[in-house]
Amino acid sequence: MASTGGPGAGSRTPRGTLLVVGGRLDTVRKARGLGLDVVLIQHRDHFVAESVALANAVIIADYTDWQAIRPLVVAAHQVYGFSKVVTLTEPGLEPAGRINDLLGLGQTTFGVAHLLKDKLAMRRHLAALGGPAAAASVAAAEVTGEADLRAFGERHGYPFIVKPAELSASVGVHKVAGPEQIPRVWQAVQALRGRTDLAWAPLFDVGPHLAEEYLDGPEYSVEAFSFDGRHVVVAVTEKLTDPDGFIELGHAQPARLAERDRAALVDCTGTFLDAVGLRQGASHTEIKLTAGGPKVIEGHNRIGGDRIVDLLEAAYGVDFELLTVGWPFGLVEPLPQPPPLVRAAATRFIVAEPGTVVGVDGVDEVRAHPDVLALDVTAAPGAIVGHSSNLDRCGQVIAVGPDADAVMRLCEQLVDKIVVRTRPLARPDGAGEGHAP
Repeated sequence: MASTGGPGAGSRTPRGTLLVVGGRLDTVRKARGLGLDVVLIQHRDHFVAESVALANAVIIADYTDWQAIRPLVVAAHQVYGFSKVVTLTEPGLEPAGRINDLLGLGQTTFGVAHLLKDKLAMRRHLAALGGPAAAASVAAAEVTGEADLRAFGERHGYPFIVKPAELSASVGVHKVAGPEQIPRVWQAVQALRGRTDLAWAPLFDVGPHLAEEYLDGPEYSVEAFSFDGRHVVVAVTEKLTDPDGFIELGHAQPARLAERDRAALVDCTGTFLDAVGLRQGASHTEIKLTAGGPKVIEGHNRIGGDRIVDLLEAAYGVDFELLTVGWPFGLVEPLPQPPPLVRAAATRFIVAEPGTVVGVDGVDEVRAHPDVLALDVTAAPGAIVGHSSNLDRCGQVIAVGPDADAVMRLCEQLVDKIVVRTRPLARPDGAGEGHAP
């Protein structure tokens, strides 16, 4: 544990002390901007040197290992007296819940965080509740082998989905169209469990898999913030998904849908958040609008990824990150109602043919466009990209426009100008060319 004193230490009276678990440095900056002292616990693989100058103390540890961080958290609480804990990163949600429980800090418990992380536990919980919560869910079961997959298909029909119970970013998601595909899908499940080269491996475990009914219909996410159990939906986000898989290719706010459908999504979200017991903070609920009504895919007690936080601020003028760090201390006003739309905002993701990246073209032209808010290119020469999950995307462009149609068209035009050149991977035996995993 490194005590840094933070900026201006000793020259002011703090308005409170916050523990931040993982995430990006902007969270610490915004907390400091509100006059808070900050203790940061960060994984060594994501440590940024600048955090030492910003935070009052930085703990370098694997915060997903509760036995390792528990004594560190207790010691930090004794020394720095933090009264609240927040996280904006998926692997930090359960640890933050454990810290809340251990120290009696209020806010979201481990039990709630676990229901939102473990998709099978969430499905079982909604089914046990019955009523509207169960109606917004689908049948699901843990699968441990091919026999379980066949049994699920016989019971619930085809197609159905197989996915890890506790991962995100569409990693390891498979659509089983018929019984003939079961051996291939289960082989892929076992291969994922056996991999040791995954970039996110230090923070996630593949864990158990589940099968669940396939949902047909357009997908949306609902971005809400809860104030003592009052859920304010700020935006319904439209999702653009790869038609041949589950990779998300873009998001837009506001979503282009009829008001009755929007109202149905908002009502479904409120029912879901009440059902899992979430009363405070940001949430990101993914829902498909099916012929039978809205059906929940999954939910998270955090801001949506893919820089949805930036779309929210651009489109609605609401800084969810600032709300997250300020609301627990009463340093920001609660939203009395959903804010009006300022302008439309959207993002499109950059994808490439699987292989080894050899170069990226078109970046300067896109970045210079007056309606571009941000351009991230994550594919550097030498990187290997595939086409199996959101982690294979090569970057994204964020832009604004007068309406959703216009900004979506603009984003599509802009992302087409960025070309990630790849060289196909050679097969292990050297006989020809293969694809990235």
